[in-house]
Amino acid sequence: MGETDKLTQSSQKTEANTAKVDHNFILSIANLVVEFKTRTDTVRVLDHVSFDISKGETLGIVGESGCGKSMTALSIMGLIPSPPGRLVSGSIKLGEKEITSLSAEQMRHIRGSEISMIFQEPMSSLNPVFTVGEQIAEAVRLHEKVSSKAAMSRAIEMLKAVDIPEPEVRAKAYPHELSGGMRQRVMIAIGLACRPRILIADEPTTALDATVQAQIFDLLGDLQRETDTAIVLITHDMGAIAELADNVAVMYAGRIVEQGPVEVILSNPQHPYTQGLIECVPHLEASPSTERKPLIEIPGVVPSLSDLGAGCAFAPRCANCFGHCLTNKPSLERGTSGHLVACHLYTEDHVNVHPTASPGTV
Repeated sequence: MGETDKLTQSSQKTEANTAKVDHNFILSIANLVVEFKTRTDTVRVLDHVSFDISKGETLGIVGESGCGKSMTALSIMGLIPSPPGRLVSGSIKLGEKEITSLSAEQMRHIRGSEISMIFQEPMSSLNPVFTVGEQIAEAVRLHEKVSSKAAMSRAIEMLKAVDIPEPEVRAKAYPHELSGGMRQRVMIAIGLACRPRILIADEPTTALDATVQAQIFDLLGDLQRETDTAIVLITHDMGAIAELADNVAVMYAGRIVEQGPVEVILSNPQHPYTQGLIECVPHLEASPSTERKPLIEIPGVVPSLSDLGAGCAFAPRCANCFGHCLTNKPSLERGTSGHLVACHLYTEDHVNVHPTASPGTV
């Protein structure tokens, strides 16, 4: 399926998504602030990040490298390296349980059993001296009181669930004996072995070819339908967001700049950064005779978090920047489409300060 097809297909998911999400939030994050201490300064890497996710829902977190996606995941998992990092303020609730106040031992019981994470690179996450079956079985034994034999049976069952052929044979293989796609499937098997309520997938198809990427995304979707697990999908790929996500949070420089139902944001993106991410998606035209539209890249690079200034972090790269953007940081508010957007183009200030611009046309 082409990237444009994925974006188009997302607009057809509204009714199904509404029926699936029950709004009894399984994970709620409110005003999360995380800072890192450097040699010369303190850098805020997450700035009042908030979102909720329901059972069976997929939340996509999208943005360029360095925008705070993976740091959000590490915060949920309680894996912020400390020092130099620390959670300054905010709330992370697993159901009704506040987990930011839990001890390291208590978080170890939650990780893997209630919240699991698939990391970007399976070769650095899998232990090279143990078979993949042993590693899945170990994850089971850490959280459930079962025998070694029962744990290995679960491991083989999970390898079969993630569509690895000859699971009894592959369970005895070492990571280096498997392809990249198979290793990523093993990581998914480990993540789901204890039937967690939430699965965080951090760039789960990095370095995989397009065919294997599609297979992994299809697998995640199938497993979610079977288990009703909530998924937090972290990616820079808007095509993956269109295919898998129910809701999306667009992050830039440690903040969420746009947030809402995926079909609404993809069909009517309001923040200039979101629009730029969508315009970067390659378009496969239906007819060879149709002139292909050139890709439009976002100028510049993500700014250093230690030098953001008082205004909008995206202002130096934004074609619609005006004076107010340079001196005032926009808050995340409901835009004209009803979803959340942090942009002065959609606030009362825009009308008063820059009345000649046209919101929603960037």
